[in-house]
Amino acid sequence: MHKVASVQTGDRADRDAYRRAVGRFATGITIVTTRLDEIDYAMTVNSFASVSLDPLLALICVEKVARFHGAVLSAGVWGVSVLEESAEDASRFFAHRGRPLEGQLEGHPHHHGRLGVALFDDALATVECRTVAVHDGGDHSIVVGEVVAVATPADGSPLLYHEGRYRRLSG
Repeated sequence: MHKVASVQTGDRADRDAYRRAVGRFATGITIVTTRLDEIDYAMTVNSFASVSLDPLLALICVEKVARFHGAVLSAGVWGVSVLEESAEDASRFFAHRGRPLEGQLEGHPHHHGRLGVALFDDALATVECRTVAVHDGGDHSIVVGEVVAVATPADGSPLLYHEGRYRRLSG
C-alpha cells in the first residue's frame, strides 16, 4: 500500500508540499548565458526543456527578480550548457545571487558561440537560441527560443538535481 499525503489549503495545494512533490522529479542542470552590451550574464537553471522538433524550439524559465531576467529579455538570445557530473562547483557558483558580473566566467573554460553567448567547453551539450516568445509564469517568465545551433562537445554523465540535492547517475 502506498502512503498518500495530501496537503491543501482552501482551493490550492500547499506551497511547501508542492515544492517537496516536484523535488522528486529529477532534473538535469544547465548554465544558461546571454550577452548584453558586451557583458556576459550566466545563471544555473534546471528548468530547461525541449519544446518542439518542427520548428526546433526550447524553453527556459527565469525568475523575474533575477538580474539575468532583464538581460535575457533585452538581448533576445541565449545559450544553454548541459553540465557534466563533475561540474557541481560551477552549478553552485552560478546559482549564487549577487555575485559580480565582471570576471564571473574566469576559471570556467568557455567560448562564445554563433549568437555571441558564452558556452562551456566541457558541457555535455550546448544549445543556442533566439527568443521567439515570452510567457508569464507567475514569479517566472517562460522564455521560448528557436534553436539556431547545437553541439555535443563532451561525453560523460549528467549532473542531476533531486530532492534538494545534487545527484549522479549510478551505473
